[in-house]
Amino acid sequence: MGKVTEKTVRILHVMGRLDRGGAETMVMNLYRHMDRERIQFDFVIHTEDVCDYTEEIQRMGGRIYSMVPFRWNTAAGYRRQWRKFLRVHPEYSIIHGHMRSTASLYLAEARRAGRVAIAHSHNTSSGSGLSAVVKNILQFPLRFQADYLFACSVQAGIWLYGRRACQSHRFHVLPNGVETAAFQFDAGRRQKIRQELLGSGASDMPVFVHAGRMEPQKNHDFLIQVMEEVRKLCPDACLWLCGSGPLQGRLEDVVRASGLPVRFLGVRTDMAALLQAADGMIFPSLFEGLPVTLVEAQAAGLPVLMSDTITREVVLTGLVETLPLAAPPAQWARRGLEMAGQVRNRSEFAGMIRQRGYDAAENARKLARFYRGVLERHGSR
Repeated sequence: MGKVTEKTVRILHVMGRLDRGGAETMVMNLYRHMDRERIQFDFVIHTEDVCDYTEEIQRMGGRIYSMVPFRWNTAAGYRRQWRKFLRVHPEYSIIHGHMRSTASLYLAEARRAGRVAIAHSHNTSSGSGLSAVVKNILQFPLRFQADYLFACSVQAGIWLYGRRACQSHRFHVLPNGVETAAFQFDAGRRQKIRQELLGSGASDMPVFVHAGRMEPQKNHDFLIQVMEEVRKLCPDACLWLCGSGPLQGRLEDVVRASGLPVRFLGVRTDMAALLQAADGMIFPSLFEGLPVTLVEAQAAGLPVLMSDTITREVVLTGLVETLPLAAPPAQWARRGLEMAGQVRNRSEFAGMIRQRGYDAAENARKLARFYRGVLERHGSR
């Protein structure tokens, strides 16, 4: 989508890693649809690892820089490396920060260097424990430091910036857009994937799918409990788990010991096909910003049963129902099975998602206009 030239504006996005998480996937969905002759994305990440999206970014002309991660006793050094980076790279007029835990440090340095600072909220909690307390302290000043406050939902914005800041002209909701065309339901595609993963003799069994990093936020333990109840009601049902993370080994041990029909599919590049092949999604997260996965699921016409801790802003169609996490796993299992396979015309939902403003191509055009307007308004500070 265009050749990078000397006139190309380069926007610097700041992230922890470039793996297939929600925020990273959202940014990549936008990046793929940018007119890269006019606007190019580059990235600062806090690892030297080769990540899931590294090769694709480099192929599209993006640059990736590695920073030494912040530690609680290295704040001064963390600031110094940012100060040096900004001095060496005057080409970045806009710094778009998605890594909120240290954004008050690197966006402060960006402002000090005369750059436009954008903070972006993708969640509604820092989790629990000492690290969450430190993150909450670090990120509080963002509402005062950033020139612009972005969020994936109103709820995610209020949580990070406060209600008053979200009523100002600086606040913008950028929906987590998806590749709606890729998720358009195709019966032939569904059958192909089911036969590959289930075999022809089991192609009619109810299949649930979950996609997400295997960490406490996603509440996989509760999901496994729900599947234990599902098995009592429908022994043929199975669960596909997509993703990886620190809890994977323990979850695999639990599944192996219980004999549950759960398959660990790893990090996938074919989520559009898997969502079309499944019959339902159970999503019991403890907290979320606005999960891209649930937008994708609805685009694929997949019924979703989610926890009531997730913002209702993600309910874009009649496919989504909520249950409280206090409800017993048996209730989740019964309702999940009732919902699975109920939808007869799954092909109509991709268009609905597009109409609701969650199409990645259209959101990329809106973001490009925003960036150009920012540069016109601010010029060189």
